[in-house]
Amino acid sequence: MTISNLGPATEQAWLKIGTREFRSRVVVGIEQYDSVPLVRDVLTAAGADVFITTVDPDNRRSSLLLMDLESELPLDRFTWIGTTSFARSKESALRSARILRDSLGIDILKLDVRGEDNVPDNAGTVEAARELRAEGMELLPFILPDLKTARELEDAGCAALRVMAAPVASGRGIVDPRPIEAVIAQAGIPVIVEGGIGSARHVAQAMELGAAATLVNTALVRAREPLKMAAAMRHAALAGLLSHESGPMSELAA
Repeated sequence: MTISNLGPATEQAWLKIGTREFRSRVVVGIEQYDSVPLVRDVLTAAGADVFITTVDPDNRRSSLLLMDLESELPLDRFTWIGTTSFARSKESALRSARILRDSLGIDILKLDVRGEDNVPDNAGTVEAARELRAEGMELLPFILPDLKTARELEDAGCAALRVMAAPVASGRGIVDPRPIEAVIAQAGIPVIVEGGIGSARHVAQAMELGAAATLVNTALVRAREPLKMAAAMRHAALAGLLSHESGPMSELAA
């Protein structure tokens, strides 16, 4: 890799599912937005190439209406994936997944099975993943960083893993990098870091650990200037990726 071709080299797909490719290292959740133009501008500023949609069969909430988004967003430019982020039980996650598949034809799922404390339920996630994989869905499950759980989900055929860095929406960043590094080192599939990612610094740190990508949501929604934060995170992901690939001094000294 030379300085002149850093851009194209770092835009190579980090995940491929069938003919669909994930290239952006910043995945943006949009469940908290109520402004279509803001969603459009944030996704653009972040360089996002994934569009996430969801339903909530328990409380009848949903993401922004797709009929509204179609007038503002070139939806055909994104890889569409679903999420069960509103689910607070395995049963709710399974219902959400099947509604997304049956109503929108979505077969790639950001699988979240969380308890009422909003923390991933690792055991419930593994159970839900096995059921949905048997139905042919491609999964990116969200877990607390645990080697046994990561191994079980990889063995189940999940496309990637998402590991929690800190409580969701806390903005605390990566509280303890060691278990995340251990999962990344062991995993034979891409690992995404999310949860508590509150700044560009946190994004860069996640990428330096060897993450394939980061997922951000609340930090952009709550930023005083969301577009600047989205752009900052886009550049931070690239900086962290290049730093990881370069072999930083701390690694060489060890």
